Amino acid sequence: MFVGKIIAVASGKGGTGKTTTVAAVSSCLAALGYRTLCIDFDAGMKNLDLSLCMADFTVADYIDVLSGRLGLMEACHEHPRIPGLFFLAAPTVCKAEEPDVLEIQPLFTEIKNEFDYCVVDSPSGVGENFRLAHAGADMSIIVTNGELPAMRDAQRTVDAVRSLDVGELRLLVNRVLPKSFKRLRTTIDDVIDSVGVRLLGVVREDKAVLMSLHENIPLVLYDKRCAVYDFLDAARRIAGEDIPIRRWLL
Repeated sequence: MFVGKIIAVASGKGGTGKTTTVAAVSSCLAALGYRTLCIDFDAGMKNLDLSLCMADFTVADYIDVLSGRLGLMEACHEHPRIPGLFFLAAPTVCKAEEPDVLEIQPLFTEIKNEFDYCVVDSPSGVGENFRLAHAGADMSIIVTNGELPAMRDAQRTVDAVRSLDVGELRLLVNRVLPKSFKRLRTTIDDVIDSVGVRLLGVVREDKAVLMSLHENIPLVLYDKRCAVYDFLDAARRIAGEDIPIRRWLL
């Protein structure tokens, strides 16, 4: 029987575009024909529903599933405009009785039997919800940019993920402005060397990301240029395709 893959997406600090990455990569996997679930694990600070343009579909959350109040497929909502893409929200308020890793693992096992891919939006930093988000992860994608603070925090995030025995770590360098890299005399290779993780993709800075959010249109449906193609390339690599990194981005 086919068993799906759990992918946790993490970053050391805010502002790198982690949640945008979760929404875009998940949408691209669904567009490629894979049954895909997004889960927001950033309890109390959730924003994935906005990036997915699914703010009206957040009545239930993963605590409802863990508590038995709802079944998994009852709590999930399929995207109204992207077939095959499902969403499960985080609770709005952090509660004292947050689940532990042993309680989370059966949920991820059920998810693997229902979906081809599950992309988890892990909270920034390396706290308890970060560990929960990685409890069933087969892969962790570390999102950073070319700024020194982001790269330093990405290094620390990589160390934290490695302590959790996640099978595969990949790096996505986001919000790249080639002109800025030239002025700083740095390259994508320098970012890879600093973080110490194999590259999954490079995504260009694109004003369409902000515009799509404010116009409530999913990025993959808003504009088929620039960042969308970069996220699609990353999704195809996740799915096992041999897609070269565009050389002008390196």
